[in-house]
Amino acid sequence: MLGTVRKCGVALAQTSWKEGRRCVSGTASIAGSNQITSIRNDGKNTSFSNDGTSRLVYQCKSYRPRSHSRSLSTASSPSIPLAISGTVATKDESRDFMAVFPDVVRDLTETGRHLDIPDATKWFAKVLQYNVPGGKKNRGLALIYAYKALAGKDELTPENIRLSQIMGWCVEMLQAYFLVLDDIMDNSVTRRGRPCWYLHKNLGTAAVNDGLLLEHGLYQLLSRYFRDKPYYINVLELFHDVALKTTMGQTLDLLSTQFGAKPILEKFTMDRYNSIVKYKTAYYSFHLPVALAMYMAGFKDEESHRQAKTILLEMGQFFQVQDDFLDCFGDPEVTGKIGTDIQDGKCTWLAVVALQRATPEQKALFADCYGSKDPQKVAAVKELYEQLGLSSTYATYEEESYNIISTHIQQVSRGMPHKLFFKFMEKIYKREC
Repeated sequence: MLGTVRKCGVALAQTSWKEGRRCVSGTASIAGSNQITSIRNDGKNTSFSNDGTSRLVYQCKSYRPRSHSRSLSTASSPSIPLAISGTVATKDESRDFMAVFPDVVRDLTETGRHLDIPDATKWFAKVLQYNVPGGKKNRGLALIYAYKALAGKDELTPENIRLSQIMGWCVEMLQAYFLVLDDIMDNSVTRRGRPCWYLHKNLGTAAVNDGLLLEHGLYQLLSRYFRDKPYYINVLELFHDVALKTTMGQTLDLLSTQFGAKPILEKFTMDRYNSIVKYKTAYYSFHLPVALAMYMAGFKDEESHRQAKTILLEMGQFFQVQDDFLDCFGDPEVTGKIGTDIQDGKCTWLAVVALQRATPEQKALFADCYGSKDPQKVAAVKELYEQLGLSSTYATYEEESYNIISTHIQQVSRGMPHKLFFKFMEKIYKREC
């Protein structure tokens, strides 16, 4: 998946994780001229160049998209194992997890619930089936894996394993709720290889209500299966807390684009980006599944949870930078979605680093093109990313971050198994979807 990296003129600080992820050099040599090339819808090739004024002119030029090498040099770093594609779960564990989902649907729609409104319950079942079980189910399966790694052998009964699977589906329902609403706000087209739910049968903004069904449904599951458990209040409060944090992260994201109207490039700083990632992605995608498993396995002390959260939020940062790269350069047939970060004017890692490095002319071009749905301008931004060497910078960031997080994992104590965190890193490092 990753091969030999081109040398890039960027130094990532090694002294701490925070420096390692933030201190990207703001200067870089730019290959070639200030010319930006794009592809037109009619198949002809066009490039933007600055003619010495503030006006952009168009020139015809042959253009061939570059391949994006994601290989890494190991000359100055320890050998890194190749990641096994997929989730942390085995095929049998994934199959067992899926086998529980029909019971979840029945619990929420058929088992003595709302029998006087059959149309609504049938619709709820469709919402669940379309939005929840698709994708890789990383979060739910991570919870199950973490529970098995943390719980004592005498606690790993069939009943408790099933409870971890139910809890995993609660996490997947929270994920589905976020995705349904996020796709509406971002005007996304595909999700998990299919049309976004709001585009399904032209639902439009009526899909907002379906997102609410998913959110409130998970709390019904929690009540049904866990209200007599000693950790019920802990997991209930954690779900509410993480849901609020994620929503606050989405608020930061939306404010950066004036709620989709126009990106505010002055707000595209690394500090702001890190805050968006922490709140919008890291808490619910990484911290939530493991923290839930810890409560279920009897880990209650604050220090254990603090150490775990520190590592997991770092992983979440790492994951989102990968996601930003894949949104721009990933293969939609592999990722299952068509990237729209450039069109949506999102505050992404690529955009922030590009603005750190760009010349005044390149910044002017970026400001003109970023946030536009015009295919020529989208192509111009991608070509600018290439001119600024962001593919190489990303590969370096990926390798450096892996090493830093691995060092921090080795420092975890309080009875937390290191292999649990290394397993998660193994699955996200070098991912392509």
